Amino acid sequence: MKSLKKQRRIQIISVAVVALVLATALIGFAFKDGINLFRSPTQVVEDPPRKGEVFRIGGLVLEGSLVRGTGTAVTFSVTDTTTDIPVRFTGVLPDLFEENQGMIGTGTLQDGVFVASEILAKHDETYMPKEVVDALKDQGVFQPSADPE
Repeated sequence: MKSLKKQRRIQIISVAVVALVLATALIGFAFKDGINLFRSPTQVVEDPPRKGEVFRIGGLVLEGSLVRGTGTAVTFSVTDTTTDIPVRFTGVLPDLFEENQGMIGTGTLQDGVFVASEILAKHDETYMPKEVVDALKDQGVFQPSADPE
């Protein structure tokens, strides 16, 4: 009788462990494509992403690089003041997107050009994405704007 209870307990624990391992594997698989790592232009040049890897790039829109093509096609360069990466985007840009302003794009690197599927821009005159601020600080060129008060 005791060995039957012991055997049943071992079976339940075994099933629970298998279920836990399976759930962890499924969660890891689901996150594999959902996590986009942020990189500055210098990091992209120093350690190029794998072919087809989706990642986020951020920096400042290089002055004089914004070219609006036919329809919704746009090309520009993103810089961290050390390195520039050309960007190609087809779609509607945010209203506050302009040269010399912070931006973050999500996409892939194709033949040295970042092909963006999404572009995010600052939302007011003092905001800059944290990742962009950190990258600019690493380059030693970040200058915080004056407090509006």
